[in-house]
Amino acid sequence: FCVGGNWKMNGDQKSIAEICKTLSGAALDPNTEVVIGCPAIYLMYARNLLPCTVGVAGQNAYKVAKGAFTGEISPSMLKDIGADWVILGHSERRAIFNESDELIAEKAEHALAEGLKVIACIGETLDEREAGKTNEVVARQMCAYAKKVRDWTNVVVAYEPVWAIGTGKTATPEQAQEVHAFLRQWLTDNISKEVSAALRIQYGGSVTAANAKELAKKPDIDGFLVGGASLKPEF
Repeated sequence: FCVGGNWKMNGDQKSIAEICKTLSGAALDPNTEVVIGCPAIYLMYARNLLPCTVGVAGQNAYKVAKGAFTGEISPSMLKDIGADWVILGHSERRAIFNESDELIAEKAEHALAEGLKVIACIGETLDEREAGKTNEVVARQMCAYAKKVRDWTNVVVAYEPVWAIGTGKTATPEQAQEVHAFLRQWLTDNISKEVSAALRIQYGGSVTAANAKELAKKPDIDGFLVGGASLKPEF
C-alpha cells in the first residue's frame, strides 16, 4: 500500500515542523509506504525532520537535467537534496498550467532515468465524467505515459477524478473501484500482465480519515494520494 500526502502550495516552517513531528511519533504501518509531497522550497527542511522510513516527493520537475529554465527544478536537484519521489501530471498542473499529456510523459521518462520514483497522475473532469468519457480520458493519459515509460517498477499511478479534488465530493468506493479495475485491464491489454499485477494504483480525490478505510478495502485500490487531509494530524 502506498499513501502520498500532497501538501500542494501550503505550509511554512512552523506548520511543517508540526506535521513532521506528528509523523515521526506516529505508529505507521510498516507495510505501508508513506510519501510526502512537499513544496520545493521546504523539501530539504522536511527531509531533515522526517524519519528515513518516510519518503519525500517533489510536486513537479522539468524534463531535462539543467539549463535556462527559470523557475523550474530538475529531478537531479530533487535527488541531490534527498527527495526520492516526484509527483507528475497532477490535475492542477494540467488544468491551471496547461501541461499536455506529452510533456508530462516526457517529464516522467526523464525523472525515471534520473533514478526518481514517479507518482503519475491521471483523471477526468466533471464534464468528461458526465459525458461518459472517463475511460477514454484515463486511457489517453495512460497511453502518453506508456509511449515514454519502458520500466514501470518505479511508477505508482494515481487516479484522481478532478471533480472530487477539494470539492468535498468523493467518488463512491464502487465508482473508484470501477475505474481502477478498468486501469488494471488496460495495463494487461496494453503493457503486460506482470505490470498490471505489480503496479500500484492510488486513489485521490477528497480522501479523508473518515472514508479511507472503506476505499482501501477495494481490490484494485493500492493506496491514496491525499491533498488537504494530509495537512491534518488525524490523517
